[in-house]
Amino acid sequence: MDLFQTIIALLESTIRVSVPLIFAALAGLFTERAGVFDIGLEGKMLGSAFAAAAVAAVTGSVWAGLLAGILISVLLALVHGYASITQRGSQIVSGVAINFVVAGSTVILGEAWFRQGGRTPALSGDARFQTIEFPFADAVKEVPVLGPIYSDLLSGHFILTYLAFAMVPISWWILYRTRFGLRLRAVGENPGAVDTAGISVIWLRYRAVICAGILCGFAGAYLSLAMNAGFVKGMTAGKGYIALAALIFAKWRPVNIMLACLLFGFLDAFAIRLQGNPLPLIGQVPVQFMQALPYILTVVLLAGFIGKAIPPKAGGVPYVKER
Repeated sequence: MDLFQTIIALLESTIRVSVPLIFAALAGLFTERAGVFDIGLEGKMLGSAFAAAAVAAVTGSVWAGLLAGILISVLLALVHGYASITQRGSQIVSGVAINFVVAGSTVILGEAWFRQGGRTPALSGDARFQTIEFPFADAVKEVPVLGPIYSDLLSGHFILTYLAFAMVPISWWILYRTRFGLRLRAVGENPGAVDTAGISVIWLRYRAVICAGILCGFAGAYLSLAMNAGFVKGMTAGKGYIALAALIFAKWRPVNIMLACLLFGFLDAFAIRLQGNPLPLIGQVPVQFMQALPYILTVVLLAGFIGKAIPPKAGGVPYVKER
């Protein structure tokens, strides 16, 4: 039973750390399906995390913080859209620039406003999300097998956790069962044909970028308002890049994205659990190696197990309207 409890705890941790990856990977799905590569997922998540924590600390309202995080993320997404769609600049350079600017500005603004070394004040009470307990979770906790699954694994998460998993079928439905999704995928494959049909390629791509900004806003807000009690320097820790890796690993399919993010989340949770614990036949493993393990395995999986991943044909190519 101790082993079972350990597995449940590991899976619960997997779900917790997978949530920002799912949000960010779905954000990248919308933009890349529309033909806009977005390296700036990391920067939008970080900017959202800082804005959400800062506003929540000042107002004492977690919902005000969430709205602020989404707003900042959407604004950063529109900056990326203006540079890469309207001005037809390099989408890679634009995304990397957003990452660098946000990484520096969040620390500077945090120090200027709160004088805590770039951090925001610790959040508590109504300033952060609280976990949601399912009905009868405590009553069935002692029931063998099903009790821990219901009370510990399924219950006790944040509202954004359930929203992240709900966004997977919602994103699938939008992309594959709506007119907007059909046009969005067509823009990523053949924007010229879409333009010939009298549909604005630029407006479609901007809408995809806005969708990505909203989803990254949820991801960043989750980091600072739910998973942690405030903002700390560089708290995204490369999650935006791992989300891009999950997006490629999943070959731009929503359900596969969820599974890939859960896999990477499991690797992260497993590495955290092993820190400080000796391995059988190996002994004590350096903490630095365990911290790097998820990133190492991410590279190994992408290099050896992904197979052939074909991105949208018009991805990364600015559209120039034929005259």
